[in-house]
Amino acid sequence: MIDFLVIGGGIAGLSAGARLSALGRVTVLEAEEALGYHASGRSAALFEENYGPPSVVALNRAGAAFFHDKTSNYLTPRGLMLLGKKDEAEAFAQDADDLGMTPINVQDAIARVPILNPETVGFAGESSSAFDIDTDRLLQDFAKIVRANGGDVLTKSRVSAIRKDRYWIVEAGRAFEARTLVNAAGAWADQIAALAGIKPIGIVPKRRSMGRIPAPGGHDVRSWPMMLGVNEAWYAKPDAGKLLVSPSEADPVAPHDAFADDMVLAEGIARYEEMVTEPVMRLEANWAGLRSFAPDGTLVLGPDPFDPSFVWSAGQGGYGFQTAPAASQLIADLIAGKPSELDDKTVAALRPERLHR
Repeated sequence: MIDFLVIGGGIAGLSAGARLSALGRVTVLEAEEALGYHASGRSAALFEENYGPPSVVALNRAGAAFFHDKTSNYLTPRGLMLLGKKDEAEAFAQDADDLGMTPINVQDAIARVPILNPETVGFAGESSSAFDIDTDRLLQDFAKIVRANGGDVLTKSRVSAIRKDRYWIVEAGRAFEARTLVNAAGAWADQIAALAGIKPIGIVPKRRSMGRIPAPGGHDVRSWPMMLGVNEAWYAKPDAGKLLVSPSEADPVAPHDAFADDMVLAEGIARYEEMVTEPVMRLEANWAGLRSFAPDGTLVLGPDPFDPSFVWSAGQGGYGFQTAPAASQLIADLIAGKPSELDDKTVAALRPERLHR
């Protein structure tokens, strides 16, 4: 008998499984051949405490000590630069305030990123509190915790049927029996709920495309900050000596193994090119991920109000990695009946009950 059967081997499922493995026996089921195959393997991998709606920011801050622990070394300084065109003063000011950014002189921004175009960049702001996350090591470390506590992490285990007698019976190549079912299936979270006879909550997967380009102008980009357009119209981020560029789209799609939309990607690259002096001459690779959102745009964490043995860890959107330490701890606390370190308003904003009123 399994105490906690977690469906989904991305950051949501592995972090929840790691926390719950201190409370009982855990098995994590991942449908694909590798952990973190979908959204978790296609993340921008940035930790920025002020990024996201209020409940997400609260989770970011609650998990900051986990990330900044000197013994873990999950973070590497990156920095974040917000860039606005000359006619975007009001929108730039709002974004800079939301992100807790310090406005800087455009010439200072160009000193940091030499390819910025002084003819189009009208406003710049920066934050030194943004960090790259070693996402692969974080995923593997959470999986190691599950295994160290006597649990299992199984790949190639696609769920085909779910029923409940006295306990949950889940078919995934073979039958698994569990007291508690944790739904961390990302874009497929509502499908898993429906299989289990649980009312779906309106999860919508949204595609985000990304392309990798050579270092612009032959520059050494390793020390450049991540760059973000006003209203998140595009972003660019150094990665292994190259530059990742994304149109930052959020187009609703059905759950699937996502791929980039060529036209949307081209439009995003054009928005990036408006702000720089070096045109994109070659695209080395492109891909896409599905960020999954609840109707109100924030995470769904905790037992279902109609069947507490069915637990949601869904709706991570683009915030899965940076919220994982605190989100997984909240799930464990709610299941164990322990008080959370988060304030009551934040917990209420995250619990599934809010979506059934």
